[in-house]
Amino acid sequence: MDFYSSVAVRELPLFPLPELVLFPGRRLPLNIFELRYRMMMNTILQGDRRFGVLMVDPTSGEVAKVGCCAEVLHYQRMSDDRMKITTLGQQRFRVLDYVRETPYHVGLVEWIEDEPVEESLEPLASQVDSLLRDVVRLSAKLTSQNIDFPENIPELPLELSYWVASTLYGVSLEQQSLLEMQNTSSRLEREAEILTSTRNNLAARTALKDVLE
Repeated sequence: MDFYSSVAVRELPLFPLPELVLFPGRRLPLNIFELRYRMMMNTILQGDRRFGVLMVDPTSGEVAKVGCCAEVLHYQRMSDDRMKITTLGQQRFRVLDYVRETPYHVGLVEWIEDEPVEESLEPLASQVDSLLRDVVRLSAKLTSQNIDFPENIPELPLELSYWVASTLYGVSLEQQSLLEMQNTSSRLEREAEILTSTRNNLAARTALKDVLE
C-alpha cells in the first residue's frame, strides 16, 4: 500500500518567502522577477492558478512545513518579463514530502483544517474584537492620528482568528505558530493574550504622554 494512499494529498508548487506568513482569506500582492518563479507562474496560470506560500525562518533559514495555498486573482506581465500578481489565501496545508526541487520546489501536501468545536466561540471572538478596537483607539491617541477601525473585519470566529493573526507586525514566528494551530479557540486565546499585552503597553505610554503634555 502506498504510504500516502489514505491521505488526501496533491502536488503543489511552493514559493518560500522570508518572514512572510499568508493566512486564508487575506490578499498577497507579489512581484515575480526570478526566472524560476516566472516559470512557475507560467505553469500554474495554465492550471488552477494555485501555489503554496511557506514562511522562511529569518534566523535559521529553515522553510516551514505548514503554509497557505495562494490563488492568483489577477496578473500583469511587464515589458521585462516580470509579473505583478495579486493572490488570495485559501486552504492551509502541510508539506509531506518534496517531489521536485528544480527549477522550483514542488511538494506533496495535505490540507489541514481546524478541529470541530462544540462550545460557542462567540464570547471569545467578541473579546478579541473588543481588544482590537482598544488597540486601534489607543494607537490613534498615542500617535495623534485619525485611525479608522477597519470595516471588513470578519464576524465568524475562525475567519476573525485568521484576520487578526495576519495583522500582527514584525512577529513572523508568532504568526507561523498561529497558522499551524488547528484549534480556533486556542488561536483566539493566544491572540487575546497578545492584544491584551499590546493594549496595556499602549495604555501606559498614552498615560505617560498625557502627563508630560
